[in-house]
Amino acid sequence: MHPKLRDVAEHAGVSVRTVSNVVNGFRYVAPATRERVQASIDALGYRPNLAARTLRQGRTGLVALVVPEIDSPYFAELAARTVRIAGARGLTVLIDQTDGDAEREKELLHGRRGQLVDGVLFSPWAVAPAELAARTDPVPLVLLGEHDGTAGVDHVAIDNVAAAREATAHLLGSGRRRVAALGIQPRSLNATARQRLAGYRQALAEAGLPAEPELAVPVRRLHRADGHQAMLRLLDLAQPPDAVFCFTDELALGALRAAADRRVPVPEALAVVGFDDIEDGRYSVPALTTVSPDKDRIAELALDRLTADPGPPRSIVAPHHLEVRETS
Repeated sequence: MHPKLRDVAEHAGVSVRTVSNVVNGFRYVAPATRERVQASIDALGYRPNLAARTLRQGRTGLVALVVPEIDSPYFAELAARTVRIAGARGLTVLIDQTDGDAEREKELLHGRRGQLVDGVLFSPWAVAPAELAARTDPVPLVLLGEHDGTAGVDHVAIDNVAAAREATAHLLGSGRRRVAALGIQPRSLNATARQRLAGYRQALAEAGLPAEPELAVPVRRLHRADGHQAMLRLLDLAQPPDAVFCFTDELALGALRAAADRRVPVPEALAVVGFDDIEDGRYSVPALTTVSPDKDRIAELALDRLTADPGPPRSIVAPHHLEVRETS
């Protein structure tokens, strides 16, 4: 049988109200009394009833982080930073994964699981803008990453168009003239790939170069194997590219493997730039040049919006920079 507040009060020789004050962090409790109550809590193994506390206080101290793939290095690193920063603010993060499945995203978007959370940080891949606009769950929501047509919803993201333009311009600035783009997802509602493609095309236009359709390669997923297969197709062209801008580091690592398989030297014959600045890229051979989103700042800004007083939804741009290493 689980101990109750009354059991702790009797053990400590104080009132139930005093125990409640200690459990709920009420500061006007004498230090000696607080120590005695805490000793009784520890001795009896008392744990507060989360649901009851939620009803009394209107908050749980829990926030949800919903991502497409927990095993994706980018989302794993973002989750680790979110957990650490939230912990410093006295918050606990519950992490869930959707696999980019539309029904799963809708289920979590509309709060149908009945989770007791104070807010949701959500990175959707499959739900349409209309679905986001139709959300009625009162729990605060902050979107992570770009998503077209999300007016009226808080979201935090880097400027993907500007970042992709910078990455492509870097390749063009090194003298490359056949720059491929690897990572288009025609069937996905995820706006990030479309915005990175737009930035790539902007850089080509600014350099006076055409956007050649054969150099813009679609992929099914954003994983290493997809990057490997797509890069092999590019290398099989009659005029293969001399550079490739990959929309994720995982794709770029796959592209590097394909170049090695075909004995194409990097960066001498093929320059490679990725996106995300995952740890693996720092230890690839050669080390990967990549767009580095400020993951700590993304987590901080998203948590700020989640815990802020209600107000008009905001679209917040987080910082990024190009991390130039050995592949370009």
